[in-house]
Formats: sequence, structure tokens, C-alpha cells
Amino acid sequence: MRKSLAKLALATALTTSLVSGAAQAETVDVGLILSLSGAGAVLGTEMQKGADLALEMTGGKLGGQEARFIYEDDQRKPDVGKTAAEKLTRSEEVDFIIGPSYSNVMMAVQAPIVRTGTILISPNPAPGELAGAGCNENYFSVPFQNDQPSEALGLYMNDKGITKVFVVVPNYQAGKDVVDGFKRTFKGEIVSELYTPLEQTDFSAEMTQIKASAPEAVLAFMPGGLGVQFVKQYDQAGLKSQADLYTVFTVFNGVSLDAIGPAADGVFSVDQWTYDLDNPANKEFVAAYSKKYGSLPSNFAAMAFDAVRLIDGSITAAGGVDDMDAVRRAMKAASFQSVRGDFAFNTNQHPIHSMHIARVGKDEATGGLAVRKEATIVDKMADSYAAECPMQ
Repeated sequence: MRKSLAKLALATALTTSLVSGAAQAETVDVGLILSLSGAGAVLGTEMQKGADLALEMTGGKLGGQEARFIYEDDQRKPDVGKTAAEKLTRSEEVDFIIGPSYSNVMMAVQAPIVRTGTILISPNPAPGELAGAGCNENYFSVPFQNDQPSEALGLYMNDKGITKVFVVVPNYQAGKDVVDGFKRTFKGEIVSELYTPLEQTDFSAEMTQIKASAPEAVLAFMPGGLGVQFVKQYDQAGLKSQADLYTVFTVFNGVSLDAIGPAADGVFSVDQWTYDLDNPANKEFVAAYSKKYGSLPSNFAAMAFDAVRLIDGSITAAGGVDDMDAVRRAMKAASFQSVRGDFAFNTNQHPIHSMHIARVGKDEATGGLAVRKEATIVDKMADSYAAECPMQ
């Protein structure tokens, strides 16, 4: 009998040891659906850099637990994004998903992801439909709501006395959001409103139309490689002396600005973040990014960095990932230090934050060009869809 008891005790000890070891070996799995190839890759690769840096700075852990990133390339195609979402939620059973890079893909993947109970964190796109009636407890937008930058720009132009603006954007969800936001606040005349194909790279016809319209300013939203071509052609057409170029989601430090070169000098940008914001979290991020990659970080890298830090802070506050309701509550409380400084989530889980007017000019530290903050347009700006969200 004593031998039987000894064997039972040994078996129990072994079982306990194995369970304990399995618990200790458990990882936090994060899927990242980004545009990493094709014309949209410039955004996705920047986000990958920001996310990888964030995980490196936490020692490969999120909330104190070992973490694993699983990257999927959506190629900026909604159907490819949906396939990636199904793989990550069903086969990989990830705890969180960060992505995608573009609004057209977001509209395809958001519902399939959130209905599985997986938390989806946007590092860039935030269509109005998902901020209003389509909001969801499992969906968080870290950077902005798509309309916010152009809404802020409308307020800025009103203050500057600008009354005639030419608008040109790609013909997809985010482009329409940008125009809707601008119309919501701008009091002057939109002399022309153009929607171009998302794959277009030659804007010579648009430059001719801008010249003929004689606006006081131009609002352009041209993401990724589109922005490189648009800004270069705007400069080549001699339009800078005719109308100031104001952009959203178009000119950013790093790859985009380096590719555009001197043609970007003097171009305006409306952003929720700039590399020279004066707060400890941002200074730490910019220094670490510059050391690792040899350039200033882009807006996209900064927002992906914030997305990972949000996961890290929320798991820490919740004491792990066993209670995902606690994790969601911690996320709603924005349990992390954003590179933007002051930051809070609204009831629709989209940011309340400042919007800034920035301009491309010489960076005294590096001697090169950089998108630098000129002034804050709005403090603690909420988006215009929160009242439509049933989560109150």
C-alpha cells in the first residue's frame, strides 16, 4: 500500500510539474495583417518596423509573458486579407490581431475577426462605419478615425482665411472619409473634387485641372507610393507657387519623404503625431527607432508601436490573458503611455487626442528634410461618429 501511495504521489507531482511547465511556456500570440508587398508595401513595412521595435523594447514579452508575432501579407487586397484573418483566428487562434494597413481591407476583415471574440487593433485605417453604428467591443482604433485629420484641416484653413480649395483623393473608403471630414468643417468653396483610381501613378491630367481651377490651396490624400508620385509631379508642374499643398496620410518621415526628396519641401501635413512631440514616451521611441533603422520614424511606424504598447499595458493591467474581459477594460482605459502624450479612448474605442499642423522643412539635428510640427490645431479632439455607436 505504501508503494501504491508513493507511485500516486509521484504521478501527481509529475502531472503538476507538466501543467506548471505548460503554463509557464504559454505565449501571447499576435497576428499582424499588413500590406507587405505590391504598391501598398511602403505602409505595411513601416508598421512592421514599429511593431518589431516595440516587442524588442519589451524584451520579447507582452504583459510579462513571452510573445510571438505572426505576420500575414494582405497585398492590399480585401479577399487576401479575409483569408489571412481566417487563418489567424481559426488555425493559429491568436489572442490579438493588429492590422490591416488600408481601409478597403479593414472593411473586409473587421467583422470576421471580431465575431470570433478576437481583439482587433487598427494601426492605421479607421472607416467611419466602424466608428459609428458598426463599432464593436473587440475593435480598437489606435491612430485616429479617418475623418479627423481633414476635419482639423478644415478648421485650420478657416482660421487662415482660405476660401477656395481643390480636393483630390483615391476612390476608396478612406478617400471618401477624408472628403467627408473636410466638408464637415470647411466653410469655403471646394472648386473641384476628384476621385482617382487607387493604382494610379500618373497625375499629369490632375495637375492640369489644378492649374485651370486656380485654387488657393490643394488638399491631397495619396497613401504610400501614390504620395511619392503626386508630390513630385506637383512640384514639377510648378504648382507650389500657385497653391500651397496640404496633405493627410501622404508625406511622412522615413521612406516616403526620402523617396520624394526636395520636392516635398514646404508641403503641409495634418497629423496626430510628429517625431518632435515633447513627451518621454515619444523621445524614447524616436531615439530607439533612429538607432535601429538609421532614419526618423514615420507616422505609420509610430502607430504600430503604440498598438503593441497598448497590448503590453493592457495585459499587465489585467494580470494576464486568462480574463479577456479584463483585458478589454484595460484597453478602454488606455493602459499605456502613447507616443502622442495625452491620449484616451472615446466610447466607440477611437482616440480622443490632439491634431497638429506640420510642414516639411530642414531638421536641424540631421540637416535633412523632416515633417515637423508647426502648431496644434485642436486639443482633445473626438471623432464625429461616437454618438452613433451603441457602446455608451
